[in-house]
Amino acid sequence: MTEVVFPEMNAEDSGATGVVATWYAAEGEQVAEGQLIAEVQMDKVDAEVMAPAGGTIALLAAEGDEVAQGSVIAQIS
Repeated sequence: MTEVVFPEMNAEDSGATGVVATWYAAEGEQVAEGQLIAEVQMDKVDAEVMAPAGGTIALLAAEGDEVAQGSVIAQIS
């Protein structure tokens, strides 16, 4: 099992939160390593999240959810 984490975009504020803006992969979908799977936003900054491994994705956060930097937002098995 590989965890997909919300990227740390603000190193000065380790407790900062952001929003899962868009999922490009659906629950249970097969994804490839390096595939764009999500877009996240924090302090008006957007970042792309790529799959760290290939496999079946399980989403742990929904679009619009506010999550802390470094939090697990999905798992790939």
